[in-house]
Amino acid sequence: MSLLPAFLDLHGARAVVVGGGAVALRRTRTLLDAGLHVQVIAPDRCDELAALTADWQPRAYRSGDLLGAALVVAATSHAGVNAQVVRDARDLGLLVNDASDATRGNLRFPAVAEQAGVQVAVSTGRELPMLAQALTERTRDLLPTPEQLGTWTGQREAALTLPEPQRQAALGALRRDIRRAVGVPA
Repeated sequence: MSLLPAFLDLHGARAVVVGGGAVALRRTRTLLDAGLHVQVIAPDRCDELAALTADWQPRAYRSGDLLGAALVVAATSHAGVNAQVVRDARDLGLLVNDASDATRGNLRFPAVAEQAGVQVAVSTGRELPMLAQALTERTRDLLPTPEQLGTWTGQREAALTLPEPQRQAALGALRRDIRRAVGVPA
């Protein structure tokens, strides 16, 4: 199965996480870091989840809880509840992740390396999160520092103001510098 890699700007959108354990905690952190407003629905929640700024509804999931959401995560320890959340989300045309079985949802969370605003997301296309995590750790060392990124951005902006053929020469030099910095042959 082929997946569509995408970076989504859902800042300010409502997300619903059903579940209150360790997996719900990880997904809630990810969603909050991306700027979503997160509502957690679970009778109980772990202490770390309680410390986050998510809105907690201390109860079991009910049909209708997903109305107005842009994204949903089913992260309970009950397969039947997760399956119902996924069915309800799909019926509403929502992005949904089933943390217990990623193949049931239409959204998967990749492993992510991030530095200086550069993000690299890795998915194996299979259920091998340890491979995605290892590749992400290896990739993290290749990401530019904020200083490098600032320098390269400035060089690109300056190059774009040049007339041809100087523009192409400056962009070519920048391309070679970037490729050299990340260990790719020019």
